[in-house]
Formats: sequence, structure tokens, C-alpha cells
Amino acid sequence: VQLQASGGGLVQSGGSLRLSCAASGLRLDLHTVAWFRQAPGKEREWVACFVSSDATTYYETSVQGRFTIYSGNDKNTIYLQMNFLGPDDTAIYYCAVGSIHRGANQKVYVSDSGWYDYWGQGTQVTVSS
Repeated sequence: VQLQASGGGLVQSGGSLRLSCAASGLRLDLHTVAWFRQAPGKEREWVACFVSSDATTYYETSVQGRFTIYSGNDKNTIYLQMNFLGPDDTAIYYCAVGSIHRGANQKVYVSDSGWYDYWGQGTQVTVSS
């Protein structure tokens, strides 16, 4: 299984980027896909996830309304559209893949990095002020 994260770069505050997570060796439409990020000197934090079984999405509070996670037409690429970026969004962004949690409190599980089995290599996002 390989996950290829791409799309990062340098953008001015208020700008936009779209990250991609392309998978090989498994079908993303049978899994949960999440984006995490890690800023310098900080712990990795969950950003958003896409539950492929019913296209449910969840977002961390600080990105709600600015970021959108969605599946590509090929069903094996997940995108993270990031708008209104600010310096606090500067981080390495990682995509991760895990199984689908079908019980209660789904968000609790899918926002935990321990839920995920496969991780991409990360893509750097830098937002200048």
C-alpha cells in the first residue's frame, strides 16, 4: 500500500491550495481517509476525514468552513481543498487511511491518529503573512 500526498506549497495568507492523496494497493472507497498536520514544534493534529461508505465528512473546528475534503471521480484519490489559509495553517500535511467505523461516536474514532493503518509521506504547506 502506498499513499502519495501532493499539492503543498507556499501561499500568501488568504490564499488557497488543494492537496491530493492518491492511493495504490488498496481502494479508498472502502476506507476512511483523513488529513493530519504537524507544525514545527507541535504535535500532529487531525484536520479532516472522509468516510467513504456514505461520504460523511468531519472537520477540526479551526478549519471548519475553510477546508473541504472530498473524493475524486476515480474514487482512489482524496482531496483537501483549503481556502482562506492563514499562517497557523503552516505545517506538513499527511494523509492517512484506516478502516470504516460503523458504530456510535464515529468522529471520536476517526479523529484519532491511532485509527489509521497507512500514512503518506507528507506535503509541506507554508502560508506567509
